[in-house]
Parts: sequence; C-alpha cells; structure tokens
Amino acid sequence: MRIDDEGKFGLFFGWSYEDLQQQDTAEDWMQEQALVDGFIVAEKGSITRFIGSSLSTTRLRGLLVILIIAFSLLAVKLTGLQIVQGQSYLNLAEGNRQKMVPILSERGQIYDAGGIQLTKNIPNFSLALTPQDLPRSKDERSRVVTKLSIITGLTEDQLSELLDRYGNYSYESIILEEDIPYETALKLLTAAADLPGIHIHLGSKRLYLSGDAPNAESPIYSLSHVIGYLGKLKPGQLEDLYQQGYLPSDSIGLSGIEKSYESVLRGTYGKRRTEVDVRGKEQFLISEQPPTPGKHLQLSIDTRIQRKLEKILQDALDKNSLHRAAAVVADPRDGSIIAIVSLPGFDNNDFSGGISLDTYNSYISDPNNPLFNRAIGGTYPSGSTIKPAIAASALQEGIINQNTTFLSTGGIQVGDWFFPDWLAGGHGRTNVRKSLADSVNTFYYYIGGGYKDFQGLGVDMITSYLRRFGFAERLGIDIPGEQSGFLPSKIWKEEAKNERWYIGDTYNLAIGQGDILVTPLQIAMMTATMANGGTLYMPRVVQSIVDPTSGVAQRLEPTILREHIIDPAYVEIVRMGMRDCVTAGSCARLSLLPFSAAGKTGTAQWSSSKTPHAWFTSFAPYENPEIVVTILVEEGDGGASMSAPLAYEFYAWWWQYRSGLAS
Repeated sequence: MRIDDEGKFGLFFGWSYEDLQQQDTAEDWMQEQALVDGFIVAEKGSITRFIGSSLSTTRLRGLLVILIIAFSLLAVKLTGLQIVQGQSYLNLAEGNRQKMVPILSERGQIYDAGGIQLTKNIPNFSLALTPQDLPRSKDERSRVVTKLSIITGLTEDQLSELLDRYGNYSYESIILEEDIPYETALKLLTAAADLPGIHIHLGSKRLYLSGDAPNAESPIYSLSHVIGYLGKLKPGQLEDLYQQGYLPSDSIGLSGIEKSYESVLRGTYGKRRTEVDVRGKEQFLISEQPPTPGKHLQLSIDTRIQRKLEKILQDALDKNSLHRAAAVVADPRDGSIIAIVSLPGFDNNDFSGGISLDTYNSYISDPNNPLFNRAIGGTYPSGSTIKPAIAASALQEGIINQNTTFLSTGGIQVGDWFFPDWLAGGHGRTNVRKSLADSVNTFYYYIGGGYKDFQGLGVDMITSYLRRFGFAERLGIDIPGEQSGFLPSKIWKEEAKNERWYIGDTYNLAIGQGDILVTPLQIAMMTATMANGGTLYMPRVVQSIVDPTSGVAQRLEPTILREHIIDPAYVEIVRMGMRDCVTAGSCARLSLLPFSAAGKTGTAQWSSSKTPHAWFTSFAPYENPEIVVTILVEEGDGGASMSAPLAYEFYAWWWQYRSGLAS
C-alpha cells in the first residue's frame, strides 16, 4: 500500500505530511534490522504493507460487528434490569427500607339475648420473630438462633423448624412465645435488644366472661360449647387463608360461634407503612390505613336460663353419680335457641392465648369427653320420644283416626318372638291419645309394622315421614359439630349386616329402638314442630349482627325448613295426647305447675349390660307455646323417673323468671 495522495493515509492516522517524509527516510535504517518491535521486516516499505494488511476491511467489519453485538447485549441487559425487572428490584429495595406493619382489627364482641357481654378482648404480648430481618450471614444467623434458644427455652432445632415452616412468609411475624405477662415482655425485649428481627408483638387475647355477673359464683361451662374459642392458625390453614389477609401470628375461631361467625367477628386489618434501619427497627411512620372492627353478635340464648338449666342438670348428675347429660330449650315460634347445655362442659378460657399440654391432655383423656357437644353431636336411640312423629304420620296416611283403638295385653307375639309393652299385663283398650299419654308400645307395633290383618305404615313410610321432621339430616344450627343421626332401611341392613329386614325391625323403629339414632336437638325441633302446628324451623343461636360503629342491629330472620308437614287437625290430636301425658300419664309431675304443659317421656335401651338413657321432651304453655324443653340424661334409666322431674324443676323456675320474680 502506497503512502501518497498528499499523505491522506497519514492524515487519517493523525500524521503530518512532513512526518511521512521522515518516515520514508527512516525505512532505509529499518531495512537493516531483522526485528523491529517484534515484527519481521523483509524489505523496504514492508511495515506500511503490514499495517495495511492488519487493518483490512474484513477485519474492521468483524470488529465492528463484535462491538455492535457487545453493545446490544449490554443494552438488552440494562433494559431488563431497569424496565422489565426495575419495579421488582425497586420493591425489593423499598422492602429493605420500608416495612408494612398490619394493624389488627378489634374482634367483635358476643352478647346474650339481654345484652350481657360474654366476651372481652384484652391486650396480650408475644415474643415474635420476622425472618426477613435476620442476618444473611450463616454464622450471624446461627448466633441469633442460639441466643434465641437461650431466651425462649426452645431448642435450636425447634427454632430452625419454625423458620423452615414459615419460610414463605418471611416478611411476617412468627410467634415464638405467646401470652407473656407485661413485665416478662419487657425483660425479653431487653434481652433480645441486640438481636435483629426480634420484637414484642402486641395483640389481643379473648377473655370469656361468666355471663350474668362479674362476681358470678361459677362460670357457665356449658356456654363454652356454644361460644367456642380461638386458636392459632396451623400452617395448612395459613396456606389457604393468607390471601384473605391472615398472618402467621393470627388466631382464628376453632369451635362454636367463634368459628361459624369468624368472617363477621374478625373485621379487616389496617396497614402502617414505616421506614426501618438495616436491623429492621422502625424509625418513623410513612402512612397509615386504619382497621375496620369486627361486628358484634347478639345471641338468642339467655345466660340466666342457661345457668339455671346447667345447674339443675349438674346437681342431678352429682346426686345420682352420673356424668353426662344434654338439654335444649327452644322457642317453637321461630326456632331460636334459648339455652343449650351439654355436660360435662369445659372452660374455654383454657384455650385462649394457647392451652398448656397438661390441660389439653386432661380434657382429651377424660372418658366423659367434656369437649364434645352432645346436645347437637351426640346420637342416641330416641326411645318413645319419637312416638309423636309416628302417631302424626299414621294419622296423616289414614292408617288410623283419633278413635282407632287396639287392645294392649302386655305385648304381641310374632312366631317365636315376643314384643312387650313396658307395663306387665298391658294398658287395655288404647287410642292414639292414650298411646302418647301412657307410651303404649302395642299401639305403635300396630301402626308401625302392622299386626295380623291390620296394615301398618311400614319401614319406608316411617322413615319418609321422620325425614320430613328433620331426622337423619343436619338441621343447620349455627354451631359447628351437628350430626345428622341415622334412620335404618332394608337396603342398609342387607349391606351393613348381611341380614334381611324383619317385621321386628319395623316394630323397634316404631318405638324408637333398634338402629335409629337421633340428637337431642332433633327431638327438640320435632317437639317444636308439634307445638307450633306443623312448621319445622332451622335452629339458631345468633339473633342479630350489630355494627359496632353505628350500633345498628341486623336481625336474622327465621328460616323455615318445611311447612305443613302434617295436617294441623292431626297435629292437634298429637298435641292433646302430649297434654294427656301431663294430666293423666307418665308426665304427671308437670301437672303441679301453675300453667299448662305437654310432654312425652322416653326410655332408650342401647346396651344389654348398661342402664338405658332417660329422655323427656315438652312444650309450654299448652295453649300458646313459648318454650320447648328437651332433656337427655345418659344412663339415667327412666324418662319419667329421671328427666321429667328435672324438666318440672326448670319449668317452675322459668315461670317465676318469666314473671320477673326470679333472677
């Protein structure tokens, strides 16, 4: 390559024309050299040819392509960091600088029918850890865990397990130790002052009140089954509820109306945005969104009635060395529950703020199962308390009328089998009213399964009508734990017992024995259906939902499950039979009351070696019913001898209370 054209090439590299001339002269000297700066020179002018060949057009283009690719990749990376991922990195940076702290909402309170407060929220302190604020260094993190182990008493493995369990919620507080006394909380805070991520969590603890007076002689333990209690969220629950605003440190209703009305009582959390230092400690407030408090609940339950009913039952259990009983008091006009007792009960304050292992074990190891609500979850043979529904069904189907009679001589014989009356020698000529008053089994053998040339309802018709009355289904009470009970059938027996259905099975079903299972609540609501003329209501314990800000109460309207189950004229015949039970039958104890009542006794055999269960169900006043009372005493023997007297004692007090003469 020649250096000419007035030194354009030299000028291109910043050389002057004179410089080029001097270079041409120097080439004579360079020709004598074998090596110049590491380049081999063959002849004069070869260095110019070397430069020209080293920066050929092809190589220049290649270099340009490489530069373009490099700058393109850099541009793409910068675009990704600043535009595509810019917001996430900004959020991460802001997350390190700022902290979103939830502001807990005030949980709604629960009141009884008269406005007596049954719950209270009191402040409680917990030692909490925020995993995000822990050191990133493995050694530093281990140091924090070790010191935490010393402070809390938890092992390092337990703490590590907690961190792993809540690893997906690293920005949230994890409770390490809860329900700490204030003085202890201050000491823990001081001890953990140099530990990043450790703080005292201020929350609230649910206190359950005794009911009708601050200085009440004893708690109403049976209310615990109704109200329930709160408990800490389990990891499995948290996975489902985190998107709804629940946090690892939260409590949630685990039983009773605390559970069934959780969404109403909880409220909505607020938010407080603060700036934090490198150790996660709050420096100052940036913004705040206030929480919305939960709504209050007013129950249909009267705690004074609840207390009295519980005491009557508990005294009877203690006197007779018995342990388990249940009772339901309902308003037949709308299905609302006035009192509902299951014994033994428990203290739901034991669960508030976390229950100790010893206390919990004492509950679950108790053979009488105090945590079990037998009023809605216990299933038992109904005994003769089912007879009003069987009689009404036979009247409705035209199997009998109010004048139909059968002769009771002590029982009936079918082949080798004898089906007895409870009274030796029988009850004589019996119509439907007398069958209810004296609980005559023979009458129900006839109308249930038939006898000789008389055609009874049959098992399918019996179970069809019993389902209309709410048996073998959950009635929908607003307390968790309700059971549906059970009605046997031909198909069930063949599949479950590999036996055919016999006429004796129908006889047993017609008198409430055999495989039938019912709850005290179902018997109470069947009785309420008779009392009100034929309407089955959904039972409920919550009467109103109250806005805590405005004080406006939203009353919950009664829910009708079924109407006109039985013709009112036939219901009235059954009602008269239940009234006869009081005036001249097995419920005669209630005839001493200053008002009219109607009832039905029941004795349910359930074991060949154990005492029968004692039932009694009733309503009052007879002319215009306001109240239904159903009592079950497990292994209480006879309904007439055990449960009916308890109902009498309750009714006598209730009448005084209703009149304002008793507290």
